[in-house]
Amino acid sequence: MSEWLVLAIAMALVCALVLTITAIRHRRAADDEDTSETPDVIEYMTMMVGVVYAIVLGLAIAGVWEARGAAEDSVRREAQALYEVTQRADVYPAAVRDRIRGEVDAYVSHTVAVDWPLLTSGEGASPEGAQLLGKLRTDVTHQSPATELQAQAYQPLLDHIAAADDARHSRTQSSESTLPGVVWFGLLVGGVVTVGLIFTLQIRRSGRELLLAGLFSALIVFLLFMVWSFDAPYGRDGIDSAGPFQDLFPTLAAAAAR
Repeated sequence: MSEWLVLAIAMALVCALVLTITAIRHRRAADDEDTSETPDVIEYMTMMVGVVYAIVLGLAIAGVWEARGAAEDSVRREAQALYEVTQRADVYPAAVRDRIRGEVDAYVSHTVAVDWPLLTSGEGASPEGAQLLGKLRTDVTHQSPATELQAQAYQPLLDHIAAADDARHSRTQSSESTLPGVVWFGLLVGGVVTVGLIFTLQIRRSGRELLLAGLFSALIVFLLFMVWSFDAPYGRDGIDSAGPFQDLFPTLAAAAAR
């Protein structure tokens, strides 16, 4: 099921629940109940709870957004380092150059086709990726430079492979959810309490008040959905987060995505 469809259903259900409870509460209100004014203390407490929850929700959004940005930067550094390896290998003889590029291609194909579905599902990367990158490092390390040009490219090649390995470790270590379970518990309970406080404000069945109550409830659901979506650094399905690999190795990425 699409994430946007889940969001639409959740927003519709919460809005319907809030409006239904408001209508039932208004119908069951006592005849002598004054619904024209809310006590000041209730308004003050409702405002304070809303402000505190907004701060917590804002911090959660900032945290998951920062984690998503760091994950995207790791992917970009890894893809760029591997691309530089394929370009700098041009100074080697054809057989060596093709072997190095073939090993890079094998690693990229494995990363997009095998590792990425594991990352988006919250699992760890497969060990084959580390083995492929280790094989590339070993081959380049034991390839003795035969010319001055190869000698100049030798150390940069190793540096780029080391950078790719470092970025890979960062990627594999940031595949899990950013927010711990206790934070999610607080966000969900806070959302329920914040929406529930609507019913203390003596809402009547006028169109304007019902509209505002529904929009407020939908906003809370949308913000929680946004936190949930960004809480997965590499997304929850597909290989869209593998964009740098798709840009620098378009043929391999397209074949691996099939």
